[in-house]
Amino acid sequence: MGSGISPLKPDYKKYHTIPRPENIKEVPGFLKTLLTSFFSRLFYIFGIVWEAGPWILFSMVVIAILNGVIPVLNAFITANIINSLSGAARTLEIGLPLAEQIDAMLANEASRSVIFWLVIQLAFTISRSIFSNIDTIVTRVSGELVVNRIKLKIMNKAKDVDLANFDTTEFYEKLENANREAGHRPVQILNSTFKIFSTLISIVSFIVVLCAVSPLAPAFIIVLAIPSAIINFIYRRKNVMYIRNRSKERRMMDYYSRVITNKDIVKEIKMFSLSDMFIDKYKGTFKKYFAGLKRLFVAEGLWHIGLTILNTAVNCALFVYIAIQVCNGSQQIGDYSLYVSALTSISGGVGTLISTTATIYEGTLFIENVMDFMKTEKNIVPIIGKPAEIKKGAPHTIKFDNVSFRYPGTMTDVIKNVSFTINQGDTVVLVGLNGAGKTTLIKLLTRLYDPTEGKIYLDGRDIREYNTKELYDMFGIIFQDFGKYAFSVTENIAFGEIDKTIDDGKIKEAAIQSSADEFIEKLPDRYDTPLMRIFEENGIELSIGQWQKLAIARAFYSDSDIIILDEPTASLDPMAEQEIFNRFDELRKHKTTIFVSHRLSSATTANKILVLEYGSLIEMGSHSELMEKKGRYYELFSTQAKRYIENADIISEE
Repeated sequence: MGSGISPLKPDYKKYHTIPRPENIKEVPGFLKTLLTSFFSRLFYIFGIVWEAGPWILFSMVVIAILNGVIPVLNAFITANIINSLSGAARTLEIGLPLAEQIDAMLANEASRSVIFWLVIQLAFTISRSIFSNIDTIVTRVSGELVVNRIKLKIMNKAKDVDLANFDTTEFYEKLENANREAGHRPVQILNSTFKIFSTLISIVSFIVVLCAVSPLAPAFIIVLAIPSAIINFIYRRKNVMYIRNRSKERRMMDYYSRVITNKDIVKEIKMFSLSDMFIDKYKGTFKKYFAGLKRLFVAEGLWHIGLTILNTAVNCALFVYIAIQVCNGSQQIGDYSLYVSALTSISGGVGTLISTTATIYEGTLFIENVMDFMKTEKNIVPIIGKPAEIKKGAPHTIKFDNVSFRYPGTMTDVIKNVSFTINQGDTVVLVGLNGAGKTTLIKLLTRLYDPTEGKIYLDGRDIREYNTKELYDMFGIIFQDFGKYAFSVTENIAFGEIDKTIDDGKIKEAAIQSSADEFIEKLPDRYDTPLMRIFEENGIELSIGQWQKLAIARAFYSDSDIIILDEPTASLDPMAEQEIFNRFDELRKHKTTIFVSHRLSSATTANKILVLEYGSLIEMGSHSELMEKKGRYYELFSTQAKRYIENADIISEE
């Protein structure tokens, strides 16, 4: 047998923690737990709605009551009009002019009853129309507010979760499922819940009406609805579990559809003719994903077809029974309309009650995705009750003490027993081939991750004892995969210190220091030019080198104690790189500086070079010390210098 999950037998254990009953004695406890879980999810949704606006709940209650009463009032008014018309028709003479017919109606008590009920129906119709429009307004407004509220909850949670979470597929499943439900599920559940209240009011009212004919009629309808309810709940649960267990397939389909329209790689997609391959991948994944869904849909549909035929036969028998009572004079003609309407409304109401309850149940299972996401724990927090304060602007010392680290869900250490000290004013360069662990070391230093073993000290204290926000503010950093934001040039630079009021003079100064000012001055609106064409038609697309200069300007703009640059000049030519490092020397005076660079010429000015290989610190010292040692650094530097010399000779010969 294969290891995949059968489409009709979802993996309950992965997402559902309520143990299913093994025998009949466990059923009551199972149902109690199931109901408790259901209502906890439902109340969670109501809590979100209350946060969005208490008036929404109050409005929904009023609307639900009116929606429940309206069908009963309509049937009652219609029945009275028919009965009044039946009585008035026997009192008016045929063939009279219209004016005389109106006078005769006004003079006749039975006819006046017709006019009275017609006026009531007119007022009722107008009121119902007004109420329907108010209902629509409330639903649309509240829907937007609730969607906005839950999206903000997800965004705020995503802001707080640890970076380590983004390294696990389980977290991405939670995030994908939560985002997928944020758009419509809460509003759908909200509307469905209040629809149940309305339906219950209508059903109870019509049962009272129908009991005048036969108390057994409503009982027949309700009993026949039980199998339909069971089928609804069973298949709603199967649908939810199937979709949950197929999160990977949905992410794959989303990826295949997005990659073809990704502007950053569309050139490569076209040149290598990859579009058809991605389309075929999408089709194959969808076919596999849809096969199980289709089986569920067809199976549920066949059950409902059989139950519908049975319910229709019982309803027809009840219609005949009421018609016989009208024919033998036990009921009036208008009463037939009232009772048939009651019978139809009870039958339809019970069906609505079942399907709506099943929809709510299904929706609460889906909304559990949001609840699971919101329960994601944050581990990068101070380990002491009152976090230590960081003295900004003061000298700092950093110490790694036998630090090892492996990424979540992996068994291999990417940093292995590393120890070193960085003193105030040091200029430190991390050297090593790709995959040596340089960027990971920086992530540990900035406490985006915590070490698996060992400790990192800042000014003599465990780095975990400090407030993380204050710790982040201490670093001015550019990562290798720096951000490119669809904002203006000024805003992109100002992101280096978002809490500070934008100073145009300092923005320009930072741009000059990073050599970005030269191309910025040539842009249509200079520093006010919008970047990227995501929102603005006049947005400008920069080259990767220009983006990198903006990222460096962002670091220059921040007033940080420790400056960290991870491959800050990777997309720049050697001349531009040297110019930035010359200005960088001025900027870093009296500051601790840590940077990663593959161009080892930049390491010559550092007073401390850390050579990493496969996560281990194999050499440490200044440029002259390491060159004299003739170890790994000497080998890397000499190889790179030789390549530059050979390239220079080739250029001179040409």
